[in-house]
Amino acid sequence: MSTDTHGNHQAAHADHTAHHHGHPAAAAHAGHGEGDHTAHAHHTQAAHHAHGASVPGGLQVTQDGYTLDLAQTIVGRGDVDFRFRILGPDGRPVTDYTPIHDRDLHLIVVQRELTGFWHVHPELAADGTWSIRLNLPEAGSYRVFTDISPTLLGRTITLGADLAVSGAYDPRPTPGQTRTAVVDDHEVILDGDLAPGDGDLLTFTVRKDGRPVTDLQPYLAAFGHLVVLRAGDLAYIHVHPNGEPGDGVTASGPDITFHTAVPGPGTYRLFLDFKHGDTVRTAAFTLVTTAHQH
Repeated sequence: MSTDTHGNHQAAHADHTAHHHGHPAAAAHAGHGEGDHTAHAHHTQAAHHAHGASVPGGLQVTQDGYTLDLAQTIVGRGDVDFRFRILGPDGRPVTDYTPIHDRDLHLIVVQRELTGFWHVHPELAADGTWSIRLNLPEAGSYRVFTDISPTLLGRTITLGADLAVSGAYDPRPTPGQTRTAVVDDHEVILDGDLAPGDGDLLTFTVRKDGRPVTDLQPYLAAFGHLVVLRAGDLAYIHVHPNGEPGDGVTASGPDITFHTAVPGPGTYRLFLDFKHGDTVRTAAFTLVTTAHQH
């Protein structure tokens, strides 16, 4: 299994843009393969709320008998060999998974203030240990999420655990509300609002040099991947877009549309992964909703 990582993504702060950190993110993006689209499973926000007494995804380190077991909960700043296991109901490491969008496991790492974001794909060893090289450039508090579908469980769950990066900590506020992100020479505009309950549609329009992008490339069996996180508790939603590449209906841009539901009011950070010109980029946004679920 090859390691698939698309690097250190730092969200915009006050200028309503989203940029990559000055670490090797852009190089890591180039040439990502899609792999075989086996056991295609749409991983919607509904799956997160359907189990665990309606607890939003990612708030629990243990769910349905499965536990996220980090090898270290405190690491040094900079490059780190990050390792963890998923322990099953019998206490043993899980090695048999059903792929979710071409991967047995999706690993998301974020800074607690939602100013940094990493979506990576570690390697699984025969003993059930997952590992990947991460670069965490700033000290502080982080949250780790794993999207998995253990074969014996038969459905997708998201486990979450805290991670601390040692060093002098200079906290920053969660970026303010913004509907426009600039990544390299791409601009992404967000239309729509977050809604609890049945949710609503969000549409992201991708432009390059002011022109609509109509040749988005499939990445992990989709034209886009959206992670939504609520500031404060880091309630987690991972959404895949309406339609899929090759279905004869879904266009390859400039619009990517997601049906998204959130667990309640709050400030949310949205991280959109998309692939164009053989490079995976991440655009970051902030939305605020005061709507309550009825």
